[in-house]
Amino acid sequence: MSADPVPSTDEERLAQLGYQQELHRRLSGFSNFAVSFSIISILAGAITSYGIAMTAGGPLAITVGWLFVGVMVTFVALAMAEVCSAYPTAGALYWWAAALAKRNKAAWAWFVGWFNFLGEVAVTAAIDFGAAITTSAFLSLTFDMEVTAGRTFLIFLVIIVVHGLLNTFGVSLVRLLSDVSAWWHLIGVAVIVVLLAVIPDSHKPISEVFFEVRNETGFTFAGAGAYAVLIGLLMAQYTYTGYDASAHVAEETHDAARAAPRGIVMSVVVSVIAGFVLLVAITWAIQDYEAERTTDLGLPPAQIFIDAVGHDLGTFLLFICMVAQWFCGMASVTANSRMAYAFARDGALPGSRLWKQVNPRTGTPTNSIWLCVTISTILVLPSLWNTTAYLAATSIAVIGLYIAYVGPVLLRRLSHDFQPGPWNLGRWSAPIGWIAIVWVVVICVLFVLPTASPITASTFNYTIVAVVVVVGAATVWWFASARKWFTGPRQNLLEKAAHGEQTMPAPPE
Repeated sequence: MSADPVPSTDEERLAQLGYQQELHRRLSGFSNFAVSFSIISILAGAITSYGIAMTAGGPLAITVGWLFVGVMVTFVALAMAEVCSAYPTAGALYWWAAALAKRNKAAWAWFVGWFNFLGEVAVTAAIDFGAAITTSAFLSLTFDMEVTAGRTFLIFLVIIVVHGLLNTFGVSLVRLLSDVSAWWHLIGVAVIVVLLAVIPDSHKPISEVFFEVRNETGFTFAGAGAYAVLIGLLMAQYTYTGYDASAHVAEETHDAARAAPRGIVMSVVVSVIAGFVLLVAITWAIQDYEAERTTDLGLPPAQIFIDAVGHDLGTFLLFICMVAQWFCGMASVTANSRMAYAFARDGALPGSRLWKQVNPRTGTPTNSIWLCVTISTILVLPSLWNTTAYLAATSIAVIGLYIAYVGPVLLRRLSHDFQPGPWNLGRWSAPIGWIAIVWVVVICVLFVLPTASPITASTFNYTIVAVVVVVGAATVWWFASARKWFTGPRQNLLEKAAHGEQTMPAPPE
């Protein structure tokens, strides 16, 4: 690639990449960070998936596992951020793949884009379903509501529809709430940690908080404990997802070439630190491990809160988590719809003409919002009869997103003429990039493995099925049709010029 003149504005850089400014550029650097931090949401992922690690691995997987995975994810975030700085576009991952590939650019963009789309939809589904689980526990504690699969699914429907409506009609409110969300998470974690440290009459021994191993998976073969710890790392790895949101909203962010990569990295680093403190406090406050793991509330941390600080105060702590998860799901729908909009803008989704439309009044991709809401709902449907549906949704999100995350990183490592943006890793780029690639290969194998024994229809990990279906469909479509017409990212400025259309000035901020 030849070095281009340094653009003086975000709109000029976007035009240099071939796009007219269509989305409204309203986000500050903090707002960009807040979107990704809200989607990572330690009060969502770490709370709703806490039971996964309680069953598989125990405290070792919860605390030490969180730190270990956090370090590995930081490498991934750093490698992604460097590419983001060079190409600050809403298409993000699949756009980067097309820009960096030496050959088969369209194919790289196609498959990275579909993995990203799968992961985005799955993480939205998992976040809002997790929020429904937490809300069900809260309603059980406050109104004595019986928690059932059907009621939890109905609560999920209400939550995701509200998130769709907010993203459709409350654009300014969504931006404000994203900023509020970041502070809610940080202050909420502080409140939970202090209360769990001060109020309980007894605490778990510190040595057990960090090193106790539990294996409740049903597997009894030699080394089953170590296997359980590895499976339990899904709790942390799932929580550390969604930070690509900072890249997807780059076209709506001021000084995107610096602010978006900073948003990616800082959202992960702050989550590693705050999440570790939170998880140590929760695990330290465990009063009856087995009873809290198998609670009728369906959410172990809820029972831990109640047992540690009492019914009323425990319910209040759960309320803090419930609101945080509501913020998290709202931000996820925002990022998911932007990725779908960008993918449709380049003609890669069925019905792209419909999904790429931008509401001229709000400056948001309204149709893509509801496409993502609908597909996320379909992914959650198995929860009505499969007890491992939530775990599978988290695995699908992890695998889909991380393959999309690392694809452009691999291409960047193989590209000798990559021109770094203003935010870059310098001489650390190569070792960080290769560590990120190896880690993603490891987790893609790890999280399709069986999670419970005996393996039955209700305990089967259908992650591999969902991934194979999407990859298979994308592959068949590619060879049967798409390779003949999909050319990768379409530069809309060039398309408008080719059709003799006038380009419009950038929307007002």
